[in-house]
Amino acid sequence: MKRYIALLAFCFLTLPVFSQDPSALLSSLPQAKDYVQHRVSSYDRSGGNADARTIGAGEALTLLDADGPGMISHVWVTIASDDPNHLKALVVRMYWDGEAAPSVEAPIGDFFGLGLGDYHLYQSLALSVGADKALNSFFPMPFQKHARITVTNEGAIKTDSFYFNIDYRAYTKALAGDQLYFHAQYRQAAPNHGWTNQWRSNGDAIINDKKNLNGDGNYVWMEATGRGHFVGVTMSVLENQDGWWGEGDDMFFVDGEALPSINGTGSEDYFLGAWDFGGRPFSYGLYGAPVVGQEVAGGRWSLYRFHLDSPITFTKSLRATIEHGHANHRSDNYYSVAYWYQTEPHAAFPALPPLEQRIPRIYAVGGPGNAAK
Repeated sequence: MKRYIALLAFCFLTLPVFSQDPSALLSSLPQAKDYVQHRVSSYDRSGGNADARTIGAGEALTLLDADGPGMISHVWVTIASDDPNHLKALVVRMYWDGEAAPSVEAPIGDFFGLGLGDYHLYQSLALSVGADKALNSFFPMPFQKHARITVTNEGAIKTDSFYFNIDYRAYTKALAGDQLYFHAQYRQAAPNHGWTNQWRSNGDAIINDKKNLNGDGNYVWMEATGRGHFVGVTMSVLENQDGWWGEGDDMFFVDGEALPSINGTGSEDYFLGAWDFGGRPFSYGLYGAPVVGQEVAGGRWSLYRFHLDSPITFTKSLRATIEHGHANHRSDNYYSVAYWYQTEPHAAFPALPPLEQRIPRIYAVGGPGNAAK
């Protein structure tokens, strides 16, 4: 037991701490703190109860504009909007130390793991959605000089009520030189075009005999250059075709590898489930499948995996990918946000797709359950 407690303390002192982790919280309580706690929020400055902000169509709201050194420890948001697509229409961006391009850019729903444009409850160490429609992030986000967070309404309908609380620590001394910056990148493939639609089941020889050693055609979660470590991904799938979508291996290419040094055995295996998730949703601290649908065209799935136990490190570059079906034969819709820490400057993000393309819908791609040819 003493060895276990010592290990917890070591992890607390040497790794980014996730504020919702009970073990880290308890082990650190006796330690003196060297920061001043701050919060920025949407509270009513007059002292009344009008604690929300509106965001007009095409407008941006600044949530945080703070000087460093500091560390964001928690972000809470809840939204009331008549726009049925507001989780896709509102885009969150985060900028560290005066950078021109954001280190975080994603539709707000996707950032919090709601990749299909609607709400569901789940709990993990890094992200959670509580009742009712309470969006929480516990990712630590350090900054040396300045931090700015904005939310932009890219839809045509005004957001009536946007509530937020952002907790951060202000320090008097510069953060340690080895502190890396938090990044989150949205990607989608709608549809995620497979190499064939001439198949009836995942067991067809034309599918099973296809080889994919170098990740050609894989869905890409993120690509980064610099030094850093990958800490996880949230991903949602809308099936365009019948059958099990998850016959796809995760592949991580570290520092320019031609072949992945990390290669998994299947999509549900990467998200730490098994056997098509057994038809049952679940959510745990580091992994989960809080939305488990039917294995038919129109089936909806949402998943997450966080590598907090052992982040995937890179010194020059990282390309994190997963197959869509075995050797990329399926043509379903994928929506994802990858989360990692790295040095600055970061590589340019791919352009955010326009709102109309971000809204999930079934595409005519052919194959089982899909009439198009």
